[in-house]
Amino acid sequence: MSPRGSTASGKSGTTTTKAPVRKAAGKVAPARPRASRATAEKSRAKASSLVTQDERMRLIAEAAYYKAEKRDFTGGGELGDWIEAEAEIDALLSVRGTN
Repeated sequence: MSPRGSTASGKSGTTTTKAPVRKAAGKVAPARPRASRATAEKSRAKASSLVTQDERMRLIAEAAYYKAEKRDFTGGGELGDWIEAEAEIDALLSVRGTN
């Protein structure tokens, strides 16, 4: 008889092992937390510690300009250009700061 098993059916020599089953009755797994505004501001602060706020804004504006130029300056995409440029510049500055 195996020392790890237990008799499942009461018959001698028959062993089975089962992992314990844990069920949370009526409980729902907590939702993954979204990045808060404070978290985003902290990452910007970290990125902006490498350059001044004015330099950061100039870099974002320049990147947004090139994005607008790439789409032939058609209207309606300015905010998207700015948001993408801001994310790209902040990512570049944060990578630069970790090296």
